[in-house]
Amino acid sequence: MDRAAAEADAQLKPGHRVSARDNYLRACNYHRSSEFFLHANPDDPRMARAFERSVARYRASAALFAPAIEPLEIAYEGTTLLGYFHTPAGPVRRRPTILVNNGFDDSAEEMHWGAARAAVDRGWNALVFDGPGQFAAVHRARLHFRPDWEKVVTPMVDFALKRPDVDPRRIALHGISFGGYLAPRAAAFEHRIAAGIADDGVYDCGAAQLSGIPEASRAQVKAALSAPSAPQLDARLLQMMKTNSVARWAFTQGMYAMGVASPRAYLAAAQAHHLRDGIAEQIQCPTLVCDAEKDLFWLC
Repeated sequence: MDRAAAEADAQLKPGHRVSARDNYLRACNYHRSSEFFLHANPDDPRMARAFERSVARYRASAALFAPAIEPLEIAYEGTTLLGYFHTPAGPVRRRPTILVNNGFDDSAEEMHWGAARAAVDRGWNALVFDGPGQFAAVHRARLHFRPDWEKVVTPMVDFALKRPDVDPRRIALHGISFGGYLAPRAAAFEHRIAAGIADDGVYDCGAAQLSGIPEASRAQVKAALSAPSAPQLDARLLQMMKTNSVARWAFTQGMYAMGVASPRAYLAAAQAHHLRDGIAEQIQCPTLVCDAEKDLFWLC
């Protein structure tokens, strides 16, 4: 991790900007990956170190792109959310812009390798951000996921509309992974979005989380999630964490991102993240809904 950054520093001194740029990107990804599996203890000092270095390495790389990728601090409810603005080369003019909404366990830096640079290659701007529950927002301000995601996307649209290089009629929203719920939820209420992508589509997060439970037992389990006490369910979920590494990671990440203290509290919080009860019907923009075959978490 630090070796890759040191190599980048050494390459930059004689002016090898492309090599330095790419090594800073490598270092960013190494630090981010090292932080990924530490969420069982949010106070682990290694997490803060990895986060800070990952962001610093990415910003060092961003400055070496042509044009440079612009770090952002976007106003949000008395604080700011971290983001980046990617734009193609050429004179400043109004361009279509895609807001890239990552998901359950991603980061704005990680979106570089997918939607952001793909958009730039096609002549689009890309505005990538970390909302509550995501990488920078949890680290910097302990902001956790909220179901009313339009409250997060509306400040992004407000910010984009103030820029001279954004076409106000062509702002799209791309939600990736858990963002396949977040983006459609936002689009249901933020009608300045001209087009949406749910990649893949998530209609009901709570139902997806309970999909592995036999149908005959789901109502009982769902009732237990909101009960003052449910020791049998608590014990069952803890046993799952002991015997299943995927469940251990999913519950650990869910507790971290939702800001709750138990697997049951995480599953309970997930129930509020849905497009039922007429929410989906309020989406007005054309929307591409993708469906990932054999998705491990979000089939619903």
